[in-house]
Amino acid sequence: MDIEEISKHFIHVYNRNLVFTKGEGVYIYDSQGNKYLDMGAGIAVCALGYSNEEYKQALKEQIDKIIHTSNLYFNEPSVKAAGYITEASGLDKVFFTNSGTEAIEGAIKLARKYAYLKNKDSKGGIIAMEHSFHGRSMGALSVTGTKHYREPFEPLIGGVLFAEYNNLESVKSLINHDTCAIIMETLQGEGGIYPASEEFITGVKKLCDENDILLILDEIQCGMGRTGKMFTYQHYGIKPDILTMAKALGCGVPVGAFAAKSRVADAMCPGDHGTTYGGNPLATAAVCKVFEIFQEKGIVQHVNEIAPYLKEKLEALKDKYNTIIKDIRGMGLMLGMELSVPAGNIVKEALENNLILISAGSNIIRFVPPLIIEKEHIDAMYKILDGILNNQANFGNIL
Repeated sequence: MDIEEISKHFIHVYNRNLVFTKGEGVYIYDSQGNKYLDMGAGIAVCALGYSNEEYKQALKEQIDKIIHTSNLYFNEPSVKAAGYITEASGLDKVFFTNSGTEAIEGAIKLARKYAYLKNKDSKGGIIAMEHSFHGRSMGALSVTGTKHYREPFEPLIGGVLFAEYNNLESVKSLINHDTCAIIMETLQGEGGIYPASEEFITGVKKLCDENDILLILDEIQCGMGRTGKMFTYQHYGIKPDILTMAKALGCGVPVGAFAAKSRVADAMCPGDHGTTYGGNPLATAAVCKVFEIFQEKGIVQHVNEIAPYLKEKLEALKDKYNTIIKDIRGMGLMLGMELSVPAGNIVKEALENNLILISAGSNIIRFVPPLIIEKEHIDAMYKILDGILNNQANFGNIL
């Protein structure tokens, strides 16, 4: 296919140069039949890899029943999926969306409605984190802590202040009588793969509890087993007031959700929020099957078994190329490799060697492979990366 000709029909917000046509396991194939090892999983979406038979069959069966009913009525898959989410998260009530950014929008609205019911003069102030990423819609963009994402679209929603991630004093200094919520990624993704420190996240939770401020945790990318728990906050022994999720929740079918404690969720009443497609039978049939496969196949257990091997191999590359690789960090199967050279050049050369990598910022490679990855795939990735980094070390030919 002619990429230049194809591109004429799309608004240019992505730089794309391949057409993918099918996938199998941890591999994906382009329109020329070339096979690529995927360490990006569709940006942390395809947790079960590609073409999982049980998953496909569940969707086929649902298509034969009903795809859409509208949210004027309940549908069976959404009832079941809501139960799976509340059980896994420890939260009480769920609202289904079509995407992660819509889940953030809903979480912001819920927090502000909760504050409004307490005090009708509330300004609904929100503390977000610098270098955070929460989505591209106007509300989600308003709490995204990177100026160059926000500035072309201002004015955004007001009342948002930005604190320094993993700096509790920075958060404390911004709390005022209008603060209704603190929103943060439990593990920052786009901002550089930074996990919350235990002192920070438990300290923020304590501040919220003491001041009746709602803690919103964004686990759109780091949730659904990626860090070795169903949700990353479960590593810290805390629970948010509102949780957002998407990506691996549907493993490819567009679906997101926000969940909340009852005392918070009950602030919403009919007419406050809605969605035409969110939680339709097809999307929530996917959610149900994802949870069932996770349970039956021990996916979270597998993450805990395989993640140390990925970390070990990345650390081995760091030891070997310590002038190029500055740091390896993250949790589970969400790891970042910080470089002293532009990540984009290595990502480009990896693609030329049939390896899909994605970046996080200008100098970090983000490793978010399908959760079904095995040692043989990590070894294959290591071999390709070793060759690329060796060329860089010897010849500097990727700068």
